[in-house]
Amino acid sequence: MKIDLFDFHLPEELIAQTPLEQREASRLMVLNKETGELKHEASFRSILDYVKEGDCLVLNDTRVLPARLFGIKSDTGAKIEVLLLKQLEGDTWETLIKPAKRVKEGTTISFGDGRLTAQCVGESEHGGRKLNFQYEGIFYEVLDSLGEMPLPPYIKEQLDDRERYQTVFARETGSAAAPTAGLHFTEALLKELQNKGVHTAFITLHVGLGTFRPVSVDTVEEHDMHAEFYQVSDGTARLLNDVREQGGKIITVGTTSTRTLETIARDFGKFREASGWTNIFIYPGYEFKAIDGIITNFHLPKSTLIMLVSALAGRNHVMHAYEEAVRERYRFFSFGDAMLIL
Repeated sequence: MKIDLFDFHLPEELIAQTPLEQREASRLMVLNKETGELKHEASFRSILDYVKEGDCLVLNDTRVLPARLFGIKSDTGAKIEVLLLKQLEGDTWETLIKPAKRVKEGTTISFGDGRLTAQCVGESEHGGRKLNFQYEGIFYEVLDSLGEMPLPPYIKEQLDDRERYQTVFARETGSAAAPTAGLHFTEALLKELQNKGVHTAFITLHVGLGTFRPVSVDTVEEHDMHAEFYQVSDGTARLLNDVREQGGKIITVGTTSTRTLETIARDFGKFREASGWTNIFIYPGYEFKAIDGIITNFHLPKSTLIMLVSALAGRNHVMHAYEEAVRERYRFFSFGDAMLIL
């Protein structure tokens, strides 16, 4: 299947550069996955009209690290940018570095006048580097004082409030990027959903390298997804099995929650407590085993994310919806508007 099948014209000005002042103020497009029918809602709060008592929303509670660091090479003073991707063991992390060619095994980098230093201890796949960090105190506290939020490269504006790149339910630190479909929810909206009888379940998937890797092959089948860590508790598994048995719909919030549940269903046949690494790649032809619908943002052309939603609703329906989104000037990507596929 050709990657170009998932291409469309996206005017650059439609890539949202900053979040809206109110999380719920984004627009909502609703796509019927069977018929392709589209509805346009002025506010994300309209989600209340589309979920019913007994349904379950599945949210990713990962918390984003302030994982972008700016340092200098200790020997030459050259400026180096480091993006933390995955903790490997102890204080050793897999990272992306710019410019990578300047950092070879043995290179030492200093951050914040030496409050944090790192030594390159090897290369990793896809051109990354393994860095071992040295510091005094607690690593995450040092990182919090020196690091910046790792906004995607398509976003050029600085973020004034770090918490706007965190969901209101974020609690498990470890992501290199936010599960952005969850950014539309407020505590008040979640409470209204619960009062309506809609269940909320939480999983964890720490977003890693795959978010930053473009699809660079010609056909979908050639693309290699990077593995990311996930965790599903026994309580969440029991709730999801109960919802399924009672006839409720399981609606994931974001592609990360989707890939987590589909990994569990693929590996075990039903929902159960589990943790591990998943590199599941969902594209048209995939048969969903775990979910009935998804809340997601509008994704970039030829991305693995638009392939996932095309697998759920059909490529033709999704590409038509995206053409409509461009016409109607929906806001795209991390800080953009939302789509409900049901």
